[in-house]
Amino acid sequence: MDLTSVSSGVAKRKLKRRVGRGIGSGQGKTSGLGMKGQYQSAGARLPSGLFEGGQMPLYRRWPKRGFSHATWDKHYAVVNVGDLEQFDANSTVDMAALKAKRLVVGTFDGVRILGDGELKKKLVVKADHFSKSAEEKIKKAGGAAELLPKPKKPVRNKMGSRKKAIEAAKAAKAPKS
Repeated sequence: MDLTSVSSGVAKRKLKRRVGRGIGSGQGKTSGLGMKGQYQSAGARLPSGLFEGGQMPLYRRWPKRGFSHATWDKHYAVVNVGDLEQFDANSTVDMAALKAKRLVVGTFDGVRILGDGELKKKLVVKADHFSKSAEEKIKKAGGAAELLPKPKKPVRNKMGSRKKAIEAAKAAKAPKS
């Protein structure tokens, strides 16, 4: 390598394209936007790939039926009891331990333990769901199957209803007999 080939193929300084500076600028009189029409003015955008020349697009003509659970659906990682045999005896198995052993790859809302396979080691398994057979196999091996607590539902309307507030105010004003 020598100094002549150090910067070959590298644009050290590329000048910014100066548009709207007249005919001598190299961009022509119309700055590369052409003559007349919708797209020659500033701020005009070319149509997207879904634009169909002004007719009603296919995605709006198509009938819409049903709905999707995707907004509130939970995605659980599924692990079989036989896969837990990889862990050392008397260890705790949770989401972090499963990810460390690469039994769970990716992001999930929780773990479901299913009963396929055999378990001969005593383990403490913490998960969001256990099938009946999985729970039996874990307990038969001397381990424990612990359900993780579900998140608490949000408290709605902490202040109570307006009707109750009015009734409480009336009761406070009423003379005690």
